Amino acid sequence: MDHDRDTETTDFGYREVPRGAKARLVRGVFDSVAGRYDLMNDLMSGGLHRLWKRYALELSGVRRGQRVLDLAGGTGDLAALLSRRVGQEGLVLLADINEAMLRRGRERLVDHGLVGNVEYLLADAERLPLASDQLDCISIGFGLRNVTDKDAALAEMHRVLRPGGRCLVLEFSRPVVPGLKPLYDWYSFRILPLMGRVVARDPDSYRYLAESIRRHPDQETLRAMMETAGFERCQYYNLAGGIVAVHRGFKL
Repeated sequence: MDHDRDTETTDFGYREVPRGAKARLVRGVFDSVAGRYDLMNDLMSGGLHRLWKRYALELSGVRRGQRVLDLAGGTGDLAALLSRRVGQEGLVLLADINEAMLRRGRERLVDHGLVGNVEYLLADAERLPLASDQLDCISIGFGLRNVTDKDAALAEMHRVLRPGGRCLVLEFSRPVVPGLKPLYDWYSFRILPLMGRVVARDPDSYRYLAESIRRHPDQETLRAMMETAGFERCQYYNLAGGIVAVHRGFKL
C-alpha cells in the first residue's frame, strides 16, 4: 500500500529515507548531472565503462531482428550498441524514469543516426508498461542500484521477457582482489566528489553515487535475488577486480 511506502524507509546512499521519497531524490540527482553525465563517466572510469558495456553486449547474445529493452538506459550507450546489433528489422526500447536523461539519450542516438529501430519510454522499472512474454533481452547498466524495490524490478524484467529471453545486469559490485578495496574507497570518497565539484559543479550527487554503490547487493546476493525473481542459469562475471560485475539470467 502507499501508506507502507511512506512509513517504511530505504537507503539513499548512507541516508535512510521514506521509501516513497527515494525515486524523487534519485530523479533530482540525475536531473542535476544529465548534462555532464557522459563526460563524468569517461573521467571516472578512464573510459573503461565503454569496454564494460561492450562485454555485457557480447554476453547478451542479441541477434538481428530481436526486440530488446535497455532499462534505466540513461544517455543511451548500451541502446546504441544494441541498435546496431538488432538492425532495422529489430527494435530497441530505451527506457528511463528520468526525463532529462531520456531526452539526452534520444539526442545522442539521433545525432549518431540511430533512428527507425529505437523507441523511447519514460517508465519506472518496478512497473513496466509492457505486456508479458514479449522481449528477447533486457539490459540494465548502472541503474539497478538506484531502484527503490530491486526485487520488484527484477520480477518485472522476468515478466516481460519471453521464454528463452535473458537479462543482463551491469552494475558496480564488491572488489575481490586483495588490497583493492581501500584504494577504491579512497578514490570513491575523495576523488569522485572532487571531480563532481570541478567538472559537474555537483559534489553531493557524486557522493551519493559512491555511497549507493556500497549499499548495492554484492555479487552472490544479487545472483540469489535474480533466482528468486524466477531467472535460471544465473551467473556473474567480475570485471576490474570485482569493482564491476555483469550478472546474466535466463527465463526458461
